[in-house]
Amino acid sequence: MKREEIPSPSFVLEEEKFRKNLALIRSVKERAGVDIIMAFKAFALWKVFDVVREYIPYTTASSLSEARLAYEEMKSYAHTYAPVYSNEEFPEILSCSSHITFNSLTQYEHFRSQIEVSERHISCGVRINPEYSQVETDLYNPCAPGSRLGVTADKMKQLPEGIEGLHCHTLCESDSYMLANVLEKVEERFGHLLPQIKWLNMGGGHLMTREGYDTEHLILLLQNFKAKYPNLQIILEPGSAFAWRAGYLKSTILDIVENRGIRTLMLNVSFACHMPDCLEMPYRPEVVGAHVPHGGETVYRLGGNSCLSGDFVGDYAFDKEPQIGDTIILCDMMHYTTVKTTMFNGVSHPSIVWEAEDGTATILRQFGYEDYKNRMS
Repeated sequence: MKREEIPSPSFVLEEEKFRKNLALIRSVKERAGVDIIMAFKAFALWKVFDVVREYIPYTTASSLSEARLAYEEMKSYAHTYAPVYSNEEFPEILSCSSHITFNSLTQYEHFRSQIEVSERHISCGVRINPEYSQVETDLYNPCAPGSRLGVTADKMKQLPEGIEGLHCHTLCESDSYMLANVLEKVEERFGHLLPQIKWLNMGGGHLMTREGYDTEHLILLLQNFKAKYPNLQIILEPGSAFAWRAGYLKSTILDIVENRGIRTLMLNVSFACHMPDCLEMPYRPEVVGAHVPHGGETVYRLGGNSCLSGDFVGDYAFDKEPQIGDTIILCDMMHYTTVKTTMFNGVSHPSIVWEAEDGTATILRQFGYEDYKNRMS
């Protein structure tokens, strides 16, 4: 199938750009002497795991389903962290994981006996909360006052018996200089524990594949931290970085409506259902053939096809006047999209397409009525 034959709507993962990201991540991993693993919460297209395994062998999971996906499709045990574990699911999580991080000391004590009798060694850790983050959107800030995520320093003066690692996640699409600030706080509040553990997981939010990211500073920062604590295995688990700008969402204008001078292009995709971060983060996606409006230009919103009144983003000016039937390409739509989509309203779900380096495209998955119906009962 040629690119122009890709159906609308479709999420399209571009092999050339995806491999470029993977190569950069592997380079940082090898030069810094750390482990970088892929977070399923941002990208979990298992039909391309064979490509991922060429560069990165391990993944992080946040649920039983993700842990199983790591074990069954990535062919490796998961580094698992969840805000809370249930009695029903924990035994199977145990069977699919190499590392398990607990959000609280009470959860660790609750499941400790199961871990101690496990046939395999499971390396256990505790998520810490340094009570410091530069993330400005509260929805994504794990260190906001009253956060339910992680143990604060005042509650962990000593390392619990059996704990081999600490996990700290305070970033969101951040740079290495923010990581440096976080590590200062970690040392300030938990430094007495660092010589006692085997590994430190620095979490996600390291957007090392973004243009302008100072990867040299990141590598130097990690090397210096390792030199200071030679006992530590350093782990990073970025999410967005793996699929950053590695694909797009192809959509079509089905109608154009106007209300009090506001023109909206009605698309066959939904921001609420297919691109929720556009509303939650929020961020304004780039659109091929469109730009930020300047004075005097005709301005359009992009409207989703759900009945949520706020299912739109804007505003855009187009290089040529848009028409019903035109294709709209929304850029950078492969991270935190396919894993966060919903079937609210039963709206048609975009297909998932792999666009190979030679320009040919293959549909990995199509969705229909049965997918919606089977979710309901």
